[in-house]
Amino acid sequence: MERTLILFKPDAVQRRLCGRLLTRLEDKGLKIVGLKMLQVTTELSRRHYAEHVSKPFYPLLESFITSGPVVAIVAEGPNAVTVVRGMMGPTNGQTAPCGTIRGDFGVSRQMNLMHGSDSPDAAKREIEIYFRTDELISYQPTLAEWVCADDEK
Repeated sequence: MERTLILFKPDAVQRRLCGRLLTRLEDKGLKIVGLKMLQVTTELSRRHYAEHVSKPFYPLLESFITSGPVVAIVAEGPNAVTVVRGMMGPTNGQTAPCGTIRGDFGVSRQMNLMHGSDSPDAAKREIEIYFRTDELISYQPTLAEWVCADDEK
């Protein structure tokens, strides 16, 4: 099983889409093992987006991600990173295909509703930024045997 960090960004929170987006993740069969709402600070933004801090677009990114509350989620499942990125769709909602979260709910490149880790290594680093170990809950859902075959786990 793989874990990934997901952020419902300030635009998703302000548009009251969090419940619908969370439902899509759960409907896909992902297990939610961490969930909380928080305000991203400048310091937290710089830790999360460390590789982008020196890039010209970073000030706009920081301004956006710190503009309102976010919902931070850790989801677990087979190939969770790839699955979530596929569900989100391309960054720009204008060109994201229907059926993806950004294609169904977005029309902007910057206000793109969600962040999802782009690799297992990034997921590990990002999860540690947003969650303490004791905030992540391991459990076995009663329907787990109906989500994927044993050889896919």
